[in-house]
Amino acid sequence: MPATTHTIRYNTGKKTLFNARLMSVKFEDLYGFMVEGNVDDVNVLNEVRERIREQGRVWWALEANKGANWYLQPKISSNEGVISVTSLKLSVLTNTITLRRLIRKGVPPVLRPKVWLSVSGAAKKRSTVPETYYDELIRATEGKTTPATRQIDHDLPRTFPCHPWLNSEEGQASLRRVLVGYSFRDSEVGYCQGLNYVAALLLLVMKTEEDAFWMLAVLLENVLVSDCYTDTLSGCHVEQRVFKDLLAKKCPRIAAHLEAMGFDVSLVATEWFLCLFSKSLPSETTLRVWDVLFNEGAKVLFHVALAIFKMREDDLLRIQHIGDVIDILQTTTHHLYDPDELLTTLVDDHLPFLFQFAFDKIGSMTTNTITKERKKQETVVMAELDQRIRRLSTLKMDG
Repeated sequence: MPATTHTIRYNTGKKTLFNARLMSVKFEDLYGFMVEGNVDDVNVLNEVRERIREQGRVWWALEANKGANWYLQPKISSNEGVISVTSLKLSVLTNTITLRRLIRKGVPPVLRPKVWLSVSGAAKKRSTVPETYYDELIRATEGKTTPATRQIDHDLPRTFPCHPWLNSEEGQASLRRVLVGYSFRDSEVGYCQGLNYVAALLLLVMKTEEDAFWMLAVLLENVLVSDCYTDTLSGCHVEQRVFKDLLAKKCPRIAAHLEAMGFDVSLVATEWFLCLFSKSLPSETTLRVWDVLFNEGAKVLFHVALAIFKMREDDLLRIQHIGDVIDILQTTTHHLYDPDELLTTLVDDHLPFLFQFAFDKIGSMTTNTITKERKKQETVVMAELDQRIRRLSTLKMDG
């Protein structure tokens, strides 16, 4: 018999919570997604919403103290025509450290578009082309059909179908323009499944198509490893190999147990990396990961992926069936409504917990470390792809 379902908002009272703790409920999250969980999940979202308001007050106070838009690209100022290089460097350094700590605690939703455009480099990228670039690109693509546009049209109805705006004619048309536009900007990438979820969430955050387009561009061209979304997915294969190595180093007991079971972590991690957790984690938790991603780079994806395994280490070590591994990881990710449960203690004990696991429990993992791992794995992946191409060529010749 299916569980009773109620549609509720964020004002669940204690009596309702007590009576319905084990009931399945549907509720709207912070970005308009209808999700299913229990009343405890709703209560967590209440707390998350309040923390977001508190964090917003911190940002507003800093704006009052440092000036509006202090977190954007630093400007050189002079005193009576003399520029103090030492003071400038110290000021920039102070702002950079402050901003990093703030971003790791979460960017207020209303500030995300402006902050992301700045820290990611998307605003700078857009400034290198004429202001009419996006509009002209979209006009140039109208009526054109390519393998990429056909795949995009196939995927649009399947992209977050539970979201009212993304499932509307307007939402799908907007998402289509962003995806088709980028497929013409970079024909080598074109379109790859997974980008639809990333672009859709960018649209919800950025509010405008053009801003979402430039965030997608900087993500694929500067933030993520190259060739993640090309035909061969070679970049994605590299990331998966790097992740397996890191899991063995950071969580050796889990890695050894899963290997003994014959479980390949790429069964779950491939989607995490291709969709940047947008299909796995609740929206606000995903966006907290993206806050760090756009400011500090792709290393946060490895931190978070490792953290998800580490959080459930005891459960994973007890099970013996591959299906149970997938169930545990999916249940864990789908109910991580509290970003602080995943992401705390990036710098000190006062920072938000996914983050506690992601940075504190997993330990230090620099961009240089990941870059070295990538270079090591790139050689292996390219050799495997070359071997695969040779086999296919031989089969065609034999046929």
